[in-house]
Amino acid sequence: MTNTRYRAMRHVLDRIEDTTPGKLEITKEGIVHDLQAPGRPHELTAGLMARRLEGAMPDGIWAHIGRPDVEDERQGVMRHPDVMVIAFEDMQGEGSFDPRTVIAAIEVVSRSNPDNDWIGKMRDYPLLGIPVYAVFDPRTGTGAVMSDIQPTPDGPRYATRKDFVYGEDVTIADWTISTTDLPRYTDTPRTDSRGATKGRAGRAVSEGANRLRAT
Repeated sequence: MTNTRYRAMRHVLDRIEDTTPGKLEITKEGIVHDLQAPGRPHELTAGLMARRLEGAMPDGIWAHIGRPDVEDERQGVMRHPDVMVIAFEDMQGEGSFDPRTVIAAIEVVSRSNPDNDWIGKMRDYPLLGIPVYAVFDPRTGTGAVMSDIQPTPDGPRYATRKDFVYGEDVTIADWTISTTDLPRYTDTPRTDSRGATKGRAGRAVSEGANRLRAT
């Protein structure tokens, strides 16, 4: 992606994000719009994980929920993790966070666009240099922690994946926390082994996802 195209998409986001429902991010493929705003189980999961991590981490390391985004214009990617583990000193200043200062990114799988978390961010976070990526999936009560970025012919990828089931302890970066009592979505669609939602014919689909491309 050229810097000109990325800046054009960034300009579009700056212009529409305050009046557009859902979540807007940028990948090499274009603008990703998750139409459905996060509900209670999603936000409660993110909040519980942030609180439990901060209870285990030393002073000066935050489990941050909220803005700004993480952004790398050179790679043409802007993402907004549900939770970012980051040092207080690296949060200071203006503009987006430098993704290479993020210790870990945590995502709670969206009900409307699970492929964005299980596929798109699995690709983008190692590209941004984020060393640990943890996924919590309220649809299935499972998750995974990815780490150990390695070069591949398709670009940087996580080489290590540790799956877990809700109720087990999980280690994110240097800290181990409990996953007990995490909420689940009440309407849980069928998923494949990758975590993607399946349609009636078994085809992985991103329900409710709307991709906008810059012209």
